[in-house]
Amino acid sequence: MVATDNIHKTSQPARFNLYAYLGERQQLCDAALDKFIPLVYPEKIYEAMRYSLLAGGKRVRPILCLATCEMIGGTVEMAMPTACAMEMIHTMSLIHDDLPAMDNDDYRRGKLTNHKVYGEDVAILAGDGLLALSFELVATQTPQTVAPERTLQVIARMGKASGAPGLVGGQVVDLASEGQSNISLETLNFIHNHKTAALLEASVVCGGIIAGASPQDIQKLTRYSQNIGLAFQIIDDILDITATKEQLGKTAGKDIESAKVTYPSLWGIEESRLKAQELVEEACAQLDFYGDKAVPLQEIAHFIINRNH
Repeated sequence: MVATDNIHKTSQPARFNLYAYLGERQQLCDAALDKFIPLVYPEKIYEAMRYSLLAGGKRVRPILCLATCEMIGGTVEMAMPTACAMEMIHTMSLIHDDLPAMDNDDYRRGKLTNHKVYGEDVAILAGDGLLALSFELVATQTPQTVAPERTLQVIARMGKASGAPGLVGGQVVDLASEGQSNISLETLNFIHNHKTAALLEASVVCGGIIAGASPQDIQKLTRYSQNIGLAFQIIDDILDITATKEQLGKTAGKDIESAKVTYPSLWGIEESRLKAQELVEEACAQLDFYGDKAVPLQEIAHFIINRNH
């Protein structure tokens, strides 16, 4: 009877441990990022780049990139340069976003923002340096086992996500919308589909491209990533109202202070949570085709809407 019980117990599928998975992948990404930016002359700019890049963070974008590559059939090694490049672009956007000319924030990830430590001039250059390095990294460090045309596709998508069709365009409309109470849902969606979702989409889709994703795969990955990108921003808007400075790692209440139109200001907090939940469910449904291989990406989607920081 005991033997039968043991057989029954061991035959159960092991439950996916998201926090162990995220912790392990975060360590891998942190080690790679540290390696890719050595401290050389002129030390000041590399110190500034490393200050923001290695300041912590959830590493959501690089982890999404790695997880997608593996789901499609690739390896962590194939995707790591692209994964790190996505985090460099993201960090660049945070450094520039925090500048006095933009959101004028003093704290990021629980530490003083880059311009508060190194000055506005060096902070701008640190962001520029990270952006340039991200492209160099993909071009020179992607393993030769990855077909060159795939690497070229990744570089093109990085450029689109980080430029005027992506981050830059979203930020311009966001700045123009500050203090205006008549911003429509369409405009708000435009801002965040570009400012937030574009790089999340690039992280996911590029991870797939490196592994040889088909056009059908890319379609599914695009829908998944666009949905989680918007859900991510909705939760960010809610946390700006409900979380403390300690939980956020940055100044709380900035949206209200800047008179920004947000999803909670249009829908209320509870309706916003429901919308985020619907987006995540739609995102996860896109990946059902991949079976158990999709579990990490589906669990990360749920993590995005259940976080408190």
